Amino acid sequence: MVNVSFKCEDKVKIALALDDLGVDSIEAGFPMVSEGEFKAVREISKEVVNSEVVALCRSDIKDIDRALDADVDAVHIFIATSDIHLKYKLRISREEALKRAVKAVEYAKSHGLTVEFSAEDATRTEWNVLANFFQKIVNAGADRLDIADTVGVMWPSRIAKLVEFIRNNVKGNYLLSVHCHNDFGMATANSVAAVEAGADQVHVTVNGIGERAGNAALEEVVSAIHFLLGYKTGIKLEKIRQVSELVANLAGISIPPNKPIIGANVFAHKSGIHVHGVIANPETYEPIRPELIGAERKIRLGKHSGKHAIKYAIKMLGFEPKSELINEVLRRVKEIGDKGVELSISDLERIIREILKDQQNN
Repeated sequence: MVNVSFKCEDKVKIALALDDLGVDSIEAGFPMVSEGEFKAVREISKEVVNSEVVALCRSDIKDIDRALDADVDAVHIFIATSDIHLKYKLRISREEALKRAVKAVEYAKSHGLTVEFSAEDATRTEWNVLANFFQKIVNAGADRLDIADTVGVMWPSRIAKLVEFIRNNVKGNYLLSVHCHNDFGMATANSVAAVEAGADQVHVTVNGIGERAGNAALEEVVSAIHFLLGYKTGIKLEKIRQVSELVANLAGISIPPNKPIIGANVFAHKSGIHVHGVIANPETYEPIRPELIGAERKIRLGKHSGKHAIKYAIKMLGFEPKSELINEVLRRVKEIGDKGVELSISDLERIIREILKDQQNN
């Protein structure tokens, strides 16, 4: 991602956090790209205990040798399959691309590595061509295939059909992955649709960090798969938020308040109608309980607040919620809110104390 480059020690911290979170595989980096990247991948391989450590490799023997030197468990080998990538980027024929890919897969397997193969720009590759390419890769020994939506041009119903097509037309014992980019804002939706259609694995990034508009976000995909589809993963859901915050801090990219699952506003309520409902039963305006993903509910006060929110806040602060106090606090909150100001809990406590002091003096 532009403006994000993690230092070796940062990558190790993130990898250990992901290991603790319970992810199945960690793509630690691209060892061939630089000495620093190689050292980071090797260090992660040493430190990570439970998750599989994967190195990214081109369909090139030198890349695989470098991954072997980094002592990883698996390699993620890729080459483009779309006409536009073959013609303008690689400048080779599809036959040559297949030859390189098969050679790389066979070499990696001969050295005891688990192999995942990605067809870069798969979603802009003609489907029959893609299936034929994948079949040759499975025949060469690949353990996993990945449908890469490299420029994010899929939509849920279409990627579901593509997953079903590959399943029906590529024979063998393999896991099927999807790798979705967010150029049209559908990376999470596409990933979830792919899983529902039969994909075994999803490539995700914490907070959706990635090239251009980013990738499918770990916290969104895991939560949707778990709470909406009812599928279980090994992820410790209650630790999702702390991992997201760690990555945000190390990347220097703040989490937008309206970011699904982890944003500060996701479990915050201000509208009087919403607060009334949430106080009566949180399920009225919350699809999941915040504590399940390590978050907490917040009642915010402003011009849209109602008596129920004020009463709730007064009790939370340890004061007796008498009618006179509720009415006066509500009046002042709305007065301040009309000026475009949202009150904090400390602001509210100050207002309550002022009102109680005035009432005592009168």
